[in-house]
Amino acid sequence: MTDAKLPLTVDQQIDLLIRRGMAVSDRIQASHWLRHINYYRLRAYWLPFEQPAVGQAQPQEHGFRAGVSFEQVLSIYEFDRALRLLLLDAIDWLETSLRTQWAHQMALRHGAQAHEQIALHQDRARHERRLHLLREEYLRSDETFALHHRLRYPELATPPIWVSSELLTLGQLSRWIADLRHAADRQAIARAYDLDEVLLISFLYRLSLVRNLCAHHGRVWNREFSTTRMKLPRHKPRQVVEAINLQRPDRLYNALVLLAHVLHRIVPCHDWPRRLRDLMAQATPVMADSMGFPRDWSNLQFWSDLWSDVGA
Repeated sequence: MTDAKLPLTVDQQIDLLIRRGMAVSDRIQASHWLRHINYYRLRAYWLPFEQPAVGQAQPQEHGFRAGVSFEQVLSIYEFDRALRLLLLDAIDWLETSLRTQWAHQMALRHGAQAHEQIALHQDRARHERRLHLLREEYLRSDETFALHHRLRYPELATPPIWVSSELLTLGQLSRWIADLRHAADRQAIARAYDLDEVLLISFLYRLSLVRNLCAHHGRVWNREFSTTRMKLPRHKPRQVVEAINLQRPDRLYNALVLLAHVLHRIVPCHDWPRRLRDLMAQATPVMADSMGFPRDWSNLQFWSDLWSDVGA
């Protein structure tokens, strides 16, 4: 093992940060947090402040821009943690609603076992794989509703769609909806959120990525979602179109706009937009910009209307 890979004590970690130019005003506090938050987990939050060290030839030998402090990095970490929890709150509402809409619309249109009908789906191989995963989840689930249906209806490979929906993750559910053969079925689901079905499916894919980051304690602040481009509304809903930032499509902000819009359709007068505003008040302009927030976002009519609905 090379010297570069040798483990460092917490004190050595702090010495390294100071040597590279980070200000540490309270060494005891820094030591406490580095004992509970992995050094390389925090590194994701100070990475934007790094720069090549003067006089250092090796690319791994980097320093920090003047004025960067450990306390500053820790505050960004705490902000990101609060943002993840806020996102999970809104996504929980949407996931529950989406399960309901998929099950309700498909059952009324095509019957209790609509999810098993290959003719309603675009790709046979993908449908068979999803159905196989659903059957496996159904058989191993110890949820009361699953136990009841296995006992009461042993002849069913999968339970009715309104039961099956409760066994799916947001990512799985978004793929079930995306693979529906008929646009009318997809649009019936999207209509509940005042969105076009193409826009809803694209948004759900982006939100699944965000949800997985939040659930697994991943960083969402300063995250670039560049693997796929989320479709953005061009004409309606008008208030959403006006709030979208077309210049930063790969950042979190546009997903927050759509999430706030959808949440308002599910839970009118919910205080989530106000809590987002209050959290963003803790962010510096640079922090907000790194997430794609327009400079004047808090003055946009879209957000003002949501805040006024809860008297904020």
